[in-house]
Amino acid sequence: MNEPIIVRAVDAITLVGGGDVGADDLEVALRHAPVLVAADGGAAPVVRAGLSPQAVLGDMDSLEAEIRDHIPADRFHPIADQHSTDFDKALRSVAAPFVLGVGFMGRRVDHQLANFNVLVRRAERRCVLIGAHDVVLAAPPEIALELAPGSRVSLFPLAPVEGTSRGLHWPIDGLKMAPGGVIGTSNRVAESHSGRVELTFFAPGMLIILPRAALGAVLAALKPDA
Repeated sequence: MNEPIIVRAVDAITLVGGGDVGADDLEVALRHAPVLVAADGGAAPVVRAGLSPQAVLGDMDSLEAEIRDHIPADRFHPIADQHSTDFDKALRSVAAPFVLGVGFMGRRVDHQLANFNVLVRRAERRCVLIGAHDVVLAAPPEIALELAPGSRVSLFPLAPVEGTSRGLHWPIDGLKMAPGGVIGTSNRVAESHSGRVELTFFAPGMLIILPRAALGAVLAALKPDA
């Protein structure tokens, strides 16, 4: 069954969660994704930054009254579903060229793992999570990234996945990767290569983890016409 879309945006969406939000995270995200949406408790860092979200999505169990008072009532969209996280509720309820998520990494490991799970289950949403040191996304079937030679490229499977690569120091061709089995963390762009990395995956479920400085390269690769 198709999920109802609450926020449709021609521009990309910055989605804010209630986890760690760095001093410049919102500024960086909004530069690329100007439509601001909060997932439940993510409204707090938005308001404290002097901003107002266009919508607040989630079960609304993490919002303080003082935060609510700064946001017009018609921007709250409660989603009553105790079997999913607020990140899941929000991501499945928006439609945009891509989504940048801040406040979904750091603080609690269990929350971060749950958010990674949502990334791969909602991979059609083209969402990139921004952390203090990393950017994380669910791998599409094919992706080409223009990265600096020697730059870190980590691959972590959340399901059994095989694929191919060009431009990695350690190719993944022929590897049967799986959680609890072979993984691909701490790989890197081949120093002898131009910096272009091409990845193909035969099934969904792979996370790509890159340095935060690679955000621009990731967004260029994820553009609908890329």
